[in-house]
Amino acid sequence: MGKADRESQTCPYVARCGACHIGEKSYEEELAEKKAQVVTHIGKYCGKINDVAGMYYPYHYRNKVHAVFGRIKDEVVAGTYEEGTHTIIPVSDCLIEDAQASAIIRTVTELIQSFKLWVYNEDTGRGLMRHILVRKGASTKQIMVVLVTASPEFPHKNNFVAELRRAHPEITTIVQNINDRQTTMVLGEREKILFGQGYIEDVLMGLRFRISPSSFYQVNSAQTQVLYKRAIQAAGLTGKERVIDAYCGIGTIGMCMSAKAAHVTGIELNAQAVKDAKANAKRNHINNIHFIAADATEYMTRMSQNGERADVIVMDPPRSGSTEAFVKAAASLKPSRIVYVSCNPETLGRDLAWFGREGYRAQEAFPVDMFGFTEHVEVILSMKYCGKEKN
Repeated sequence: MGKADRESQTCPYVARCGACHIGEKSYEEELAEKKAQVVTHIGKYCGKINDVAGMYYPYHYRNKVHAVFGRIKDEVVAGTYEEGTHTIIPVSDCLIEDAQASAIIRTVTELIQSFKLWVYNEDTGRGLMRHILVRKGASTKQIMVVLVTASPEFPHKNNFVAELRRAHPEITTIVQNINDRQTTMVLGEREKILFGQGYIEDVLMGLRFRISPSSFYQVNSAQTQVLYKRAIQAAGLTGKERVIDAYCGIGTIGMCMSAKAAHVTGIELNAQAVKDAKANAKRNHINNIHFIAADATEYMTRMSQNGERADVIVMDPPRSGSTEAFVKAAASLKPSRIVYVSCNPETLGRDLAWFGREGYRAQEAFPVDMFGFTEHVEVILSMKYCGKEKN
């Protein structure tokens, strides 16, 4: 696809939404700016920073789509919050979200209106329908719809589900998530399966993964293939290594590495994600991986105290990055190599300074564009133990 093709689409919501920046610059200019951002934050810690691996077609790539319900006058709307506010911007066709998911959200919005269901008002705490979450398996085409309600009661539930399935027979499961707290969190802790199995599956790098409503799974399926191949390359596995996959989620990175490792241990605090990870390993007949529901820092600290070691540690923390305590715990296992998967170059730079004090030096960085037309950029970075500097 040429530059002109990449510039051809514009977004009518860009001035107010703030979620992305379609139309403000060319995709090539954006990739150059993202590399500059990476260089700014980690350049002094890393000798080689590659160009950003961009998307072939940087539109409609999000396989996970979320919208908040609201009401404008007498009309039910679904969309996103205006940047910096809690004013809802109705969005019907987002250029970075899966088109099929957008169509389902439009239908659900119409059904809420026709069934006369109350929309939740966050100021008063009254109402029923709060959010909708749609997840799609890029390879399997399976679709999950999560309806987030403020209470377990769902008037006309069976008829509502029947109408939604009639309009969109491609939907494979529908889940009601109950979030009765006054919080900015989208999902609550209770769920009811209204149709199907309550989860979807997707295929990534030849492996099949189970995805529940709250499970972490990369939102850009095509670029995830690029990301994980880079991570496996950065790990430098020979088949003899004991690998720790910290912040492992549903086990995707660790399972993709397992074929080239002696053994992989996945550590994750989210118990539901660990449940999915174990099911994923069994589904794919992977016997050299096991998962622990624990805090990664605490678990690695106990491993070190028990005299255990790791050859490679893979870490994929949230945007806030890691912690100094995690860095010390990871270093205490004396891995020869650490692979850092970062979604925030700024916190990556901070963490690299901590790793430097523990004797680990960055070798090479591979930026990957997972979130086209946004300010975010993912970075795969490999570190080796080079010895602590003497004071």
